[in-house]
Amino acid sequence: MSRAEKYSLVEGSIVNKLFFVAGPIIVTQIFQMAYNLTDMFWLGRLSSDAVAASGTAGMFLWLSMAFFLFGRMGAEIGVSQNLGRKDIETARAFAQNAIIIAIICGVFIGAVFMIFHNELLGLFQIREAHVEREAAEYLAIVSISLPIGFMTAAINGIFVGAGNSRMSMMVSGFGFILNMVLDPILIFTAGLGIHGAAIATVIAQSLTVCLAIYVLLKSKDRPFEKMRLTLKPNFDIIKQIAKWVTPVSLESFLFTVLSMMLTPLVANYGAGALATVRIGSQIESLTWLIAGGYAAALTAFTGQNFGAGKWTRINKGFKISTGLMICWGILIALVLFFGGGVLFGIFIPNEPDVIKMGIHYLQVLAFVQVPACLEGVAAGIFRGKGKTLPPSIASISSNIMRVLFAYLFVSFTDLGLTGIWIAVGASAAIRGTWIFIWYTVHSRKEPKTDVEIITDISE
Repeated sequence: MSRAEKYSLVEGSIVNKLFFVAGPIIVTQIFQMAYNLTDMFWLGRLSSDAVAASGTAGMFLWLSMAFFLFGRMGAEIGVSQNLGRKDIETARAFAQNAIIIAIICGVFIGAVFMIFHNELLGLFQIREAHVEREAAEYLAIVSISLPIGFMTAAINGIFVGAGNSRMSMMVSGFGFILNMVLDPILIFTAGLGIHGAAIATVIAQSLTVCLAIYVLLKSKDRPFEKMRLTLKPNFDIIKQIAKWVTPVSLESFLFTVLSMMLTPLVANYGAGALATVRIGSQIESLTWLIAGGYAAALTAFTGQNFGAGKWTRINKGFKISTGLMICWGILIALVLFFGGGVLFGIFIPNEPDVIKMGIHYLQVLAFVQVPACLEGVAAGIFRGKGKTLPPSIASISSNIMRVLFAYLFVSFTDLGLTGIWIAVGASAAIRGTWIFIWYTVHSRKEPKTDVEIITDISE
């Protein structure tokens, strides 16, 4: 079997190909989750204030994802669709321009965070001054890593779009494991505290991008034989990437901004409540990281088959993925509902009030895990076709509802913090259900059998 056949997603067993791509991406997401949980584990040994500080600063790193997506998703869609239609030169051009976009976005966002870190953290109105100060310092340090982190993400997107998610897993796994090793050394052994966690991130990202560049240019499994890094942009390709990714970027940006609007509400209940959100969101990542990883695999699978005109495979892939993700959502819902106390106790073992809040938080979120998984399926296939607007509309609308619900529950009921948890859960359920129904209806208007290869990438 040739290298092209090995990583092609337009032939062979649909189930095998989906797992071939999804498996390494999901493992990568598990590495991500393990790193996040390890980071919280060590910071939790310092105090819940340290967890709250890193979590609050992490909101801005989350905000940067809106720009991070231009490189990664632009590469995934552009490379997958053009390899599907066997246009190697255009696929390579998309890869090169995705890297250019990633570097520019990373430098810009990193500079903003570094210069204005104090002003940005001041927006949260955190009651504990030392928590706000540590969060600002953490953000300033981690900002150094953004340009190289964005570049690594774009290179990983190139490999995923080419159907070789294993190489992406290797690169990302290296970075996560290195970070996990460095965390306790710098936090405790070196006595740097929360600053050590930030420095560990910078070191790990720096070494990871070196590995990513090497495998892109030299690995025997690289997507392109003749690949070179260039700073000469192709504005037609950049325009196409912007068309694809801008709705997704806006969705990510507004999701984070709206989450930030909720943070002052949560902060009114103290650092323990902030720590609950931080830890709870990472525990819940059992769903959204796995579903997100599977969605990335579906984007690559759909992109290649869309480019090749293989509509039969796309439709079968949707049905198979729906069944798998429903099962996963049910499993995680049971874990969150019945295991919240045990899970929170791992990270904050000596703070029963935080554990109690965490149990309530996870029990509410347990009811929305299946819709969250279905959202990943529908959004991944939509994006593989280059139709990024529908999932973004559903997401933005439901996230606005989340903020409205939260303020209404806090202002006009006695639910208190639980009202915020209910608002988060209700909006997630609406979002996932909406986008899944939208795709189901939309797909009825599309071909049910294979068609001629599409040659115009703007279609």
